[in-house]
Parts: sequence; C-alpha cells; structure tokens
Amino acid sequence: MLRDLQRRKARGRRGLALVEGVRLVEEALGAGLTFRGALVAPDLERTARGSALREELDKHAVPVEEVSARTLEKLTDTDTPQGIVAVVEPRKWTPDDLALDGKSVVLVIDGVQDPGNVGTLIRTAHALGAAGTAVLRGTADVVSPKALRAAMGATFRHPVIVLDDPAFISWARKRDLTLWAAAADGTPLHRALADAGKRDGVTGPVGVIVGNEGAGIRPQLNAVSTKRVAIPLAQGAESLNVAVAAGILLYEVLRGR
Repeated sequence: MLRDLQRRKARGRRGLALVEGVRLVEEALGAGLTFRGALVAPDLERTARGSALREELDKHAVPVEEVSARTLEKLTDTDTPQGIVAVVEPRKWTPDDLALDGKSVVLVIDGVQDPGNVGTLIRTAHALGAAGTAVLRGTADVVSPKALRAAMGATFRHPVIVLDDPAFISWARKRDLTLWAAAADGTPLHRALADAGKRDGVTGPVGVIVGNEGAGIRPQLNAVSTKRVAIPLAQGAESLNVAVAAGILLYEVLRGR
C-alpha cells in the first residue's frame, strides 16, 4: 500500500495519503485524522519526542508495524523520514466548508505544478487567515508527500477544494466572489486596493488567483477576473516565487478588508 500511495492515481483511488516524519504525524493526530496504520523504525524512539509520539499512536489505537530503517527509507519520499510514515484519510473538503462572508479572501491556485510550492501556498493561506484555497486544473496533488511536508500540517485544518474550471466559475458566481488575477502586467496592487476603496467596488468575498510558475494564469480565468493585479518589483527583478507573491497579495488584500 505504501508503495502504491507514492502515485497520485492511487491516492485518489484509495482516498488515502502518506504522512512522513514526526512533525507531520503529530499534526495529523492533532487534527483528528483517521489513521489506517503506521510503519516505525528504531530511529523513532531514540528521542523523547519520538517515544512520546509512539505512545500517542498506541493511545489512538493506530496499528503500528516495526520495520528496519533501511526498509522505511525505501518506502518513503524523503531521505530522512525520521523513523515514521503513516497512512491517513485526508479530510475531503467541499465548497460548503468555506464559510464566506463579506470580508473573506480565498486563494485560488491555477496550474502550479511544483508540489513544494503548492504546499507552501496552502500553508501561507492558512497562516494569513484566508477562508480556504481552491485548487484548479494542472495543479500538483495537494496530498502528495512533498506537498504535505511543505504545508506543515495546514492541509489538515485549512479547507482545500479541488474543482474543474466550470465548477469553480459557477461556485464563484454563486458566492459573489470577486476574482483578482495576479499578473506581471497588471495594475499595481496598492493602486488597485486604493481604487477599490474609493469606489467601494469590492464589498463581498475576494478570490486571489495565482498561476503556473512559467505560463501564469490561463486565459479563461483571466477572462472571468474583475482585475489583474501586480506586485511592483525593483528595477531588474523579473519575478517572485509564486508562494512569496501569494503571501504578499493575501496579506495586503486581507489587511484592506
């Protein structure tokens, strides 16, 4: 099962995910996820924290199988799995789980292919108080081992919904979500925020869309966006990492709500 769950199709078919390392297993337990089981190596109980985690797994009646460190390394995505990998049932969020009001902000991820960036985007949205994250076509699997590690447990608590384009556009219209698309040639963010404030043009929830690391946001999403906004950069700077850009955009939009 662990070998199978390294593949995205298998994770989708089984409705399961791999959680690797002490910190992430602790987060999954704290979030109340259902555990199918865990493999542990002797390394785990060489620290007080690891021993405490093993005890916590026993308290939650999680089936645990002991294996060698070498076996565990072969079954995980990381070079240093810290002596533990678990199989969990990630929460299946729906659009109704996003409680939107007039001041809510939603992060929208369009075609971001690097799982590390996707996990960091979810972690950033959660930390800054976004109501949730919508994940669109072409985006890396949010419950891949690398994305889960980068999210640092945020995926277990922050609503993340996966939608195709028609479903997302329909949902956004139904919830009166005003869409702002990040674009290098867009209106500078401070000016867009000032203009919106003067006109009182954004009174409902806002969706901030960030796109593919190279290609940007797809045309069909630009077409349904109210604004294209940009973060002004120093002369000679070409671009920002997508997760860094999303953090700046979310912070500024949320601050102005």
